[in-house]
Amino acid sequence: MAPHESSRPPRRRMLALPAVCPCEDISPVTLLASLATLAADVAAGCDVAALPALRRGAGVAVRVAGLLREFLEEVRWAAAELPGGSVLGMSELHVAMQKMRFLLDDCARKGARMWVLMNAEAVASELRVVLGSVATATDVLPADVVAASDDARELAALVSRQAWRAAVRPDEEDSRAARSVRSMLARFRSGATPDAEDARLVLSRVGVASWWDCTQEVAFLEAELFERLEAGGENDNDLVLISGLMAFLLYCRVVLFGLIDDAKADEPAPASRPRTASYLARISPEALQCPITLELMTDPVTVATGQTYDRASIRRWVKNGCRKCPVTGEKLRSTDVVPNVAVRGIVEQVLLSNGVSLHEPSSRHRCAVDKTATPFGAAAGGGVRLAVAFLVSKLCRGTPEEQKKATYEARKLSKRNVFHRACLVDAGAVPWLLHLLSSLDASVQDNAVAGLLNLSKHPAGRRALVEAGGLGLIVDAVNVAAKVEAQQNAAAILFYLSSNADYCDEISRIPEAIPTLVHLMREGTYRGRKNALVSLYGVLQRGASSHGKAVSAGAVAALAALMCSDRDDLVNDAVALLSRLAEQPVGAAAVLSSSALVTRLVDFLGASASRSAKDHCAALLASLCRHGSDTVVALLGKTPGLMPSLYALIADGGPQGSKKARWLVNEIHQHYEQRQPPVAAPPAGDRVIRV
Repeated sequence: MAPHESSRPPRRRMLALPAVCPCEDISPVTLLASLATLAADVAAGCDVAALPALRRGAGVAVRVAGLLREFLEEVRWAAAELPGGSVLGMSELHVAMQKMRFLLDDCARKGARMWVLMNAEAVASELRVVLGSVATATDVLPADVVAASDDARELAALVSRQAWRAAVRPDEEDSRAARSVRSMLARFRSGATPDAEDARLVLSRVGVASWWDCTQEVAFLEAELFERLEAGGENDNDLVLISGLMAFLLYCRVVLFGLIDDAKADEPAPASRPRTASYLARISPEALQCPITLELMTDPVTVATGQTYDRASIRRWVKNGCRKCPVTGEKLRSTDVVPNVAVRGIVEQVLLSNGVSLHEPSSRHRCAVDKTATPFGAAAGGGVRLAVAFLVSKLCRGTPEEQKKATYEARKLSKRNVFHRACLVDAGAVPWLLHLLSSLDASVQDNAVAGLLNLSKHPAGRRALVEAGGLGLIVDAVNVAAKVEAQQNAAAILFYLSSNADYCDEISRIPEAIPTLVHLMREGTYRGRKNALVSLYGVLQRGASSHGKAVSAGAVAALAALMCSDRDDLVNDAVALLSRLAEQPVGAAAVLSSSALVTRLVDFLGASASRSAKDHCAALLASLCRHGSDTVVALLGKTPGLMPSLYALIADGGPQGSKKARWLVNEIHQHYEQRQPPVAAPPAGDRVIRV
């Protein structure tokens, strides 16, 4: 049982150039047409002036692509027939132009401006290699192709000469800005505040002009960090630079930009490349929908039949026992899936063209988040501490608008980084966030609750919250917070606090705590119910008094209603919570008071596809027998379908589930054996002599 979260898919790493070589038997005419289109896309698709760095080098690459396009168009019109030997050279050109397009895309990638600036030398090196490949491939084209006309011959020579002579290196302004960034990171390492004007000049150079621009940069770097950590790259040399740049941008966002302009996230962004707009206009939205859910495939994968689905949807489909392709009906020879990079790229462009960023890390990065307990480098640690100190000063002494921004910054800062949470706790943010729960501004209240939720995931944060007397305030927030989301997040805070047995006792001593969770479980939204279920499950781990309060608040009736939900996870959590309630006599008696509920539980044991849910259900039925009388055992023994389900659980269940099922079977058998009348021995004269 865990609070509800959502997930997002991964994306291509910067400077990864996954070019695909055309197949060997492709016709020269088809390859030439494809190459001409690709060169045209590269030539027309990059706004060189808007790049954060390498503007001169990118301009050379775009100019070479334009010349290549002119050459290829001339060949298409002038050559009567292309020789088969031209495929090799044009294939090399095709691969080189794919890599050039990836490089220019990376230079223009939204949110990657600071990263491109600090890696300008590496990007320039890759671009030099690509231009060299273009020149080499052009030089080895067959004479029949190059000499298709006088114009073709001149254009081929011009492409080769321009590509060979291209002096691609970082601009002087790029190098100066990069040195300034390194100087400010050095100040972070010593705990000193960087000069604000220097920071503004660097941001201006790369085109970061607002809070929202800064946020996109941080999100991109965070995604890069997490993907490296997930791949086991804790010793990756880039981690120190990535973390330092994140700290620099976080500091700039917190200190330099007083206005949160995240409304830009809702504005449709113009397509960054004309080619994007052209091909997106020809794509039907239905083609990008998962055939199972009819929702956009943000993580498309291909199954053995060649059909494409969203990863989460097809995984649920297979997990539910369906082994046929949903579209074709063919039997799936294998349940393995392969990421569909082509569809994934189109979906990414569709989302980006509508102003939606895919840089937000997902819940699949949970393991990577656990690796952020310490900063990667002294610069990262110093920068974050300075930003947090500024934030806390605004939380306690700022104007209402400054407090509003500070609560939002604290919420974002603590969302996915353990070290950031520790810094906020150490700086004394928890008492001030608790104080702002009483704000009349619903946004301030909502951000304060969300920030406390993030900090409650840290042991020091939980301790600070309890020591500041915040338990009652959190319970009140579940009840009366202005926004539904704040109520749900407050319930999730109780879940994290319930990981400590002492905190459970304190929560249960608050008169309104358990009734409040039961009410949210009964009346809340899906996420509110989910969080209330897991929180109450944790609170009930200590003492019979909590069970009695839950029963008195109507928990059993609310859980019985949830068992009719169409959400399997809610049903499973409801059974788990009923099992915990039935561990005490008062809870078992409340469950037994509803014969319809007992029958539903028996049906659930036979029908559920979840092993853990079956284990909980078996434990629940065992508790009912243990706390009930022989009548309960007799009732279960007469319930149709129970014994086959118990035998199946003994054979296929988990260790605990099998143990409980075996105990139940023995109890039922013993009950009926004891109720059988003794069989009288026949008279001596009537005994049968067996041979």
